[in-house]
Amino acid sequence: MKNTLIGSLFLILASSIWGGMYVVVKILVAVIPPLELVWMRYLIAFIALVIIGIVTKQNWKIKKQHFGLIIAIAIIGYVISIVTQETGTMLSSAQMGAIITSTTPAFMVLFASVILKESLTFKKAISVSLATIGVITIVGIDNIDMSSTLGGISLIIAALTWALMSVLIKRLPSEYSQIVVTTYATLIAVVVLTPFVITKLPQIEMNELAKPTIWGGLIYLGVISTSTAFLLWNRGLQMLNASSGGVFFFFQPVFGTLLGWLILGETISITFWIGSILIIFGVLIVINDSKEEQNHSLSPQPTEKC
Repeated sequence: MKNTLIGSLFLILASSIWGGMYVVVKILVAVIPPLELVWMRYLIAFIALVIIGIVTKQNWKIKKQHFGLIIAIAIIGYVISIVTQETGTMLSSAQMGAIITSTTPAFMVLFASVILKESLTFKKAISVSLATIGVITIVGIDNIDMSSTLGGISLIIAALTWALMSVLIKRLPSEYSQIVVTTYATLIAVVVLTPFVITKLPQIEMNELAKPTIWGGLIYLGVISTSTAFLLWNRGLQMLNASSGGVFFFFQPVFGTLLGWLILGETISITFWIGSILIIFGVLIVINDSKEEQNHSLSPQPTEKC
């Protein structure tokens, strides 16, 4: 039960951090193209993770048979998913981004069933459905500009690949430090992206990068949204079923809307509170279901008579 609660807290914190990220990305992509932005974000995150790893005296050894899995996690989740997410954010509205991104938990349930052989329970289906309805209630579907087709396709790819990456993380041994795993995956992402961005970096206006809003946003993306949030997300998934953990992804639009209200003075309608309540109910169902699964696994099993 303790693992369920701590894992839930980690996933809520990670999703909340990402909820505040969309405004930052929207500002930065006006100056830095998505691919170059992702590369800078990971470079900063890698430096931060190495410092954290050295200070905490991590064991950096990984067994050879697991390197392929870490490379897959890095390319699928850290490269393809994040690049398509930021491209989709640039080409579409925040409303469309929130709704399409909310399909991620459903994909996680599907991948967890196929790859990890996790059972699709009625409670999991209800929790994902409630949370999805909650997101749609919050952001609405009336004023979505469906003309930005490329942005929508990019966001769907981002949702699919992030879900697949989140499930693949569960295949790594739980004894590996998430600091070490995240550091290696971030380094791989930097190496993979470097050939695509190295010739384009001189085209970025250095005067723009010197602005506090821009470099402050880069530090936020690298240190908070990447190194810190990825660590929390990966560790939280290790403590819960992959199919259950996906529901916590829905805290992104909730926290993003709250930030807009607190910082930007945006108004919050009654639909926000209705949607938030539905999301919270969905999360509580998952927490309760995870507790029951853990209790069942810990309870003594009847022995067969000879």
